[in-house]
Amino acid sequence: MSFMFNPFPYDDPKAVNRITAPGVNLSKAKVGNRSVAAALKKIAKENEGKIIAVDGYTTAPIEKIVSLFGKDVELIPVSDIYLSARRLEKLFEENLPEDRKKDPVLLYGKIFGEGYKGLFDDKKLSALQRKLAKTKTTTVIYGYGALSPELIGFASVKIWADITPKKAVLNIKAGGFRNLGSDKDLPFKATMRRCYYVDFETAFTLRCSLLANRSIDYYICSDNPSELSMLASAEFFGLIDRILDYPFRQRPVYLEGVWGGYHTMRVRNLPDTMKNCAWVFDMIPMEVSTVIECQGKSFEFPFYAVVAGNGQKLMGSKCMEEFHGFFPIRFNYDDTFHASGNMSIQLHPGHDFVTRENGELGRQDESYYVFVTGQGARTYLGFNQDADPDEFVEKVLESEKNHTEIDYKKYIYGVHSEPGTQVMIPAGTIHASGQNQVILEIGSLTVGSYTYKMYDYLRRDLDGNPRPIHSYFGSLNLNKNMKEEYVKANLVNGRKRILREDEEGQEWVVGECDQLYFSLRNLCFGDHFTDDTKRYNTDGDFCVLALIDGEDVTVRSLDDPSLSFDMKYMDMVVVPASMGRYELVNNKPGTKIVMHKTMLKRD
Repeated sequence: MSFMFNPFPYDDPKAVNRITAPGVNLSKAKVGNRSVAAALKKIAKENEGKIIAVDGYTTAPIEKIVSLFGKDVELIPVSDIYLSARRLEKLFEENLPEDRKKDPVLLYGKIFGEGYKGLFDDKKLSALQRKLAKTKTTTVIYGYGALSPELIGFASVKIWADITPKKAVLNIKAGGFRNLGSDKDLPFKATMRRCYYVDFETAFTLRCSLLANRSIDYYICSDNPSELSMLASAEFFGLIDRILDYPFRQRPVYLEGVWGGYHTMRVRNLPDTMKNCAWVFDMIPMEVSTVIECQGKSFEFPFYAVVAGNGQKLMGSKCMEEFHGFFPIRFNYDDTFHASGNMSIQLHPGHDFVTRENGELGRQDESYYVFVTGQGARTYLGFNQDADPDEFVEKVLESEKNHTEIDYKKYIYGVHSEPGTQVMIPAGTIHASGQNQVILEIGSLTVGSYTYKMYDYLRRDLDGNPRPIHSYFGSLNLNKNMKEEYVKANLVNGRKRILREDEEGQEWVVGECDQLYFSLRNLCFGDHFTDDTKRYNTDGDFCVLALIDGEDVTVRSLDDPSLSFDMKYMDMVVVPASMGRYELVNNKPGTKIVMHKTMLKRD
């Protein structure tokens, strides 16, 4: 379940990767609608009597793009072959159940896994296929599904119009978007729910397949419909391949929240128009984008376009196989510093439940690394040793029904927070980040990112509506055995040990446990530190670095120091599996650096 219902409309100007790309000629890239229109008309002329297909991610301005071809082409919208709106509603009943006892605000559902073919009317599809097989006119077939397996074989030219996840949500918030095949406008949250389980999923799956197989001829960046950019496939994949020679940063997404704090706002110089900053999605794969500046031009791709474009170079073949091509770890900052309260008391589901209930891949485990604290900061994790979890659930149900307060501290164990505290949060563990701290949250696959709030202090959201409680799903997934003694022995700085100590510095494991498949580490050094992504595996393992103590560190390849990124405090970068030997250089000599490092757990 995506977190991103309310992204703040801000594009961080500092999250840019400036690279060189020998062999990639971006003078051929088309920037601006006039240039794109001229290129599309030329494509149509060069493919006279043939079929051009234009598809894209949800909310991409496909009709705007198609209008740039001019009048000398026949247009066929894919929407003409969808099932009727009524039949689609019936089809999605299992995916979008309406049981308000289990799901009071109708947030959850089940992934629709039948692709665009599942949306097509079989008779209309067959008729269209016969028409395309016989066509002698220059034809543009366009819309969501134009490059589906059922239609792609007819296209001589294949164009994909992409859009970043944040922009897709902002487009939906702006109104005017209708879900696939729908004939009516739905409220924003209902539209988003349908998008998550149907529209986004279907477009995402197709995009991954097209880019992994390099089956497109042109890629259009279409976040701004009045300023499109178009790359031929050679240039697009050339940039994807080249960025994976570098350590690289993503463009974050910022979100306000009822418990949002103010540390990140000062550090990142965020707009004063923000109420606060609760979440910073610095590296949540499904939500962020990659900005590349090269040869005087700038392009922004969804991060998953990079993953799909060359996942093996990014993650290594072992990871690709193990996680079915998904980037397996997500990262964000949660900021309650000088905020009005804690995060909600919550938990997350395990593998069997989320697979059966939601059709998603993988369990949801998390971890918190505390690196900024104020007075009284605590992290809530598991139950007090003498607490009765069943009694707590009874209190949750009573609070949900009657809006009564819960003395949550009677039940939930509070860990004293100080910089350097690492806690692991296996699926089912009750937890919350307390007031007056900033944490680096690291979790498992965002495919299946479900949060069940059990208590939220009777708060209302930023729109003034009561915050929903998910007691039904939460109680089904609650691990009542996660109590204080186990938590202290296994989940707080679990298995902390030193792996390396030499003249450069130290590498510590600051957190590992059996349930989490990633290892949480600190690199502590002065002027310089070296590492190797191929230390455990000749194919390489990616890692993600977060500068959580220090001001200015350059991450660069040892074999080619020009392949670098300059990190500032709180920046995160991905070091691709293929990089091999790399070094961290402290640009403030005499100061001390702590770099948090996450990687897959290896023997």
